[in-house]
Amino acid sequence: MQAAGSLADRKAEAQRRLCTYAALAGVALLATACGTPKKELTTGSIPSASASARPVQTMTESELKAAAGSLGATYEKNPNDKANGLNYANLLRMTGKNDQSLAVMQQMAIRFPSDREVLAAYGKAQAAAGQLEQALATIGRAQTPDRPDWRLKSAEGAILDQLGRPAEARQAYRDALDIKPNEPSVLSNLGMSYLLAKDLKTAETYLRSAVAQPGADSGVRQNLALAVGLQGRFDEAERIAGAELSPTQAQDNVRYLRAMLAQDNAWKKLASQDTRSPGAKAVN
Repeated sequence: MQAAGSLADRKAEAQRRLCTYAALAGVALLATACGTPKKELTTGSIPSASASARPVQTMTESELKAAAGSLGATYEKNPNDKANGLNYANLLRMTGKNDQSLAVMQQMAIRFPSDREVLAAYGKAQAAAGQLEQALATIGRAQTPDRPDWRLKSAEGAILDQLGRPAEARQAYRDALDIKPNEPSVLSNLGMSYLLAKDLKTAETYLRSAVAQPGADSGVRQNLALAVGLQGRFDEAERIAGAELSPTQAQDNVRYLRAMLAQDNAWKKLASQDTRSPGAKAVN
């Protein structure tokens, strides 16, 4: 019985991790498995839960709970700590607590009404809670034409992608890249925009460019692993994921992705198109 429970825990952990990557990417494929409506998904990378912690994407369930508890306790003691509040809201959003994340960001926006970073995060929290039009308005309110902020442009693109306006979204990402060339988080968002449109080759191109940039974080690399895996190149996806995850975690992620692809005919066809590439595997 204990062994069965351990296997179940591993499956749950694998699903949670892939749902994390899907949430970062906004991928509809895993939305049903994750129990998350598509409108609540966001693009982009999530920062570490704290300055000293490793990326939340590599944390176990118990570590995520511990991090949330620690950040929450710090937030209660000092709600004026901007960095902690932002990380706390991000972690809440990542773990599916969108309403609570939004509540935290509402308070942060009251405390820092003209802070662009806070307003950008507030817009993302609104988007994750399904308030897409409000989110777009929040981002627009924070932006200033004479001093455009690349973070706000990137956040605007993420929201436009969720609104089903990919052309406008990609223009926002390119505007962000004009301000901050080769920024890995923006390149990742641009890649995810193409992935949402099931243009996997273009998505991979931008994601590889993102990964090659200094400062590319774990979320960017895991997004690349997802894009590669969606094309049926599971061994390669596992190698990319395994650069930061444990071998078991990387294997579980790819195993789960393989299973989900096999159950979805549309994505299965997309994956099978890549079997002409050397080393690629068909979806079974």
